[in-house]
Amino acid sequence: MIKSFEFGFDNFLLEIDISFVGEHEFDTGGLKMKLNESIPREEKKAKVVIVGGGWAGISAAVAASQAGAEVIIIERTDMLLGTGLVGGVVITNGRWTAVKEAIAMGLGDIFSAINQAATHKNINFPGHERVTLYSGIKIEPIIKTMLENKGIQVQLQSRVKDVEMDGGKIVAVVTDKGNRIIGDVFIDATGSTGPYGNCHKYGNGCAMCVLRCHSFGVRISLAAKAGVQEYCVKHDSQVGTMSGSCKIFKESLSKEIRNKLNEIGVVMIPIPEKLRQNHQNFVKQGLLHLASGFADNIILLDTDQAKLTMPYYPLSMLRQIPGMENARFEDPYAGGIGNSIRYLAMSPRDNTLHVEGVDNLFCAGEKVGPMVGHVEAIVTGGLAGTNAVRKVLGMKLVIIPESLAIGDIIAYVNEQVKTPDGRGKVYTFAVSVYFDRMKEKGLYLTDVDAINARVEQAEMQNIFATRL
Repeated sequence: MIKSFEFGFDNFLLEIDISFVGEHEFDTGGLKMKLNESIPREEKKAKVVIVGGGWAGISAAVAASQAGAEVIIIERTDMLLGTGLVGGVVITNGRWTAVKEAIAMGLGDIFSAINQAATHKNINFPGHERVTLYSGIKIEPIIKTMLENKGIQVQLQSRVKDVEMDGGKIVAVVTDKGNRIIGDVFIDATGSTGPYGNCHKYGNGCAMCVLRCHSFGVRISLAAKAGVQEYCVKHDSQVGTMSGSCKIFKESLSKEIRNKLNEIGVVMIPIPEKLRQNHQNFVKQGLLHLASGFADNIILLDTDQAKLTMPYYPLSMLRQIPGMENARFEDPYAGGIGNSIRYLAMSPRDNTLHVEGVDNLFCAGEKVGPMVGHVEAIVTGGLAGTNAVRKVLGMKLVIIPESLAIGDIIAYVNEQVKTPDGRGKVYTFAVSVYFDRMKEKGLYLTDVDAINARVEQAEMQNIFATRL
């Protein structure tokens, strides 16, 4: 694009900057000229630096890229998705509504990618309906390909250890290897789990989970490095919450269980009477599995791993359950004694997901507050991504209206964590406190046309997919 032009007379040369739009007059002292400029102003391409390559970071990257930004994801380990590698329950109950909202708002490419890795759709198990599961084995390469197709740069095995500040702004992040990555705006998607010192302090020790802190270094919070005072979940004397499920090698289960998992996606195995009391004690430790079927059964889900819907379960007990005599944990590797502790490092923020106290920092996923689940991470990532670009361009930031489930949970959690009781709970579209609220407020819809109409009425259509 032409930025200037020159003209001259005698020995005088005049250069005029025309990087503007509109009609302008110039008086050169004897030569008056009028310029009707139609050449557009040079686009400012925001550089968005996202620290953390889980579902939140990926969604933030997609939204920022779709808004027209240059985007880089910096991920500590050698794979994307973090705990999403061993999750796999993407849709259930109120998440069905939230996913349809998110698609209407412009995050459809993410859910199309997830569908490519789906193992089962529209299955039910106690307390959960319209469930979609994805393969924890197949999902990561599919997501990586999607990011590559969007031109999003991914830097793996790159742990951010520090930030460079200029007053209240982050100028750059610095990695363990000494690389300095400059950006206009930053998104903290580092999560709230661990590191292993906290799993020892607040849990049952390091259970060797998929986060692999010992191998790739511990999680470091971008917000904390920038001087933000973070907070944690605290319920009575318990700090943080143990992750809610384990994975078992399918090959270690009986052929009957494997076949049933492959065929219908869910297996319920009655607990022998001699184990029932101890089993029920473990069920009570989970915050999410409140439905009656969990008290008397082991429930397994097929995510190409056998997902055990319990935080942990003693191997000596597990192997007394018919068909599980050879059971062996895949994640965490020591799932017989414990699991990772999460919700230990969340950022104070507003409902645009701007982090308080740092001019150019946004947060997503578990950094937003004690919100459980992949969909919860994806929708907060989308908002952080689009608002990061808007911040750089000097545009008004988006607050999603509370007439939508996504907007309501973001606002509601932000209110609740300001109270001692609210800070002791976790929130999800799937079950418990927030799903009850969705139903009470009429936010839980299963009619796609009605959801799309509500998104349109809120003026949020394609808000995450609009080039700015």
